[in-house]
Amino acid sequence: MLVLAFLFFAAPDTRSLSIGVPVAFGGLLLRAWAAGHLEKNRQLAVSGPYGYLRNPLYLGTLIVAFGFVVAARRWELGVLFALVFGCIYLPVIELEEQHLRKLFPSYEDYASRVPLLLPRLRRPGNPRRFASRLYKVNQEYQAALGFLAGLAVLLWKALR
Repeated sequence: MLVLAFLFFAAPDTRSLSIGVPVAFGGLLLRAWAAGHLEKNRQLAVSGPYGYLRNPLYLGTLIVAFGFVVAARRWELGVLFALVFGCIYLPVIELEEQHLRKLFPSYEDYASRVPLLLPRLRRPGNPRRFASRLYKVNQEYQAALGFLAGLAVLLWKALR
């Protein structure tokens, strides 16, 4: 549904693309950084962006969507994306938090120190490095492919 709305309603121009695409790319980079620190169900992620906020993948998705909405020049898409985020992603975040609390005894302490979606500005204490292996294992390249598909649609619509 979102993809169809995006295809139908997007009305990008050069200016909106020059503003929105870099914002969306920033969200994609945040997702990539997060994926390189995430070992799902094996270890609690507390390094990299997880030292600043508990859900960098979701914030990255939100930033990508916001950038594409700006690039598309349609506030209606922003309302639609906000509704989807509120109705789908927020409940999923809550379910994931419940799962992590059961899986990792230290999660409660981590959650008390690190905010849910808005990053804290204080530098985290865990210096673990990005692992490109985890980027691949977490299949984050799929987000990059989705980004490229969205960018292709915006460019096509802007140039036709």
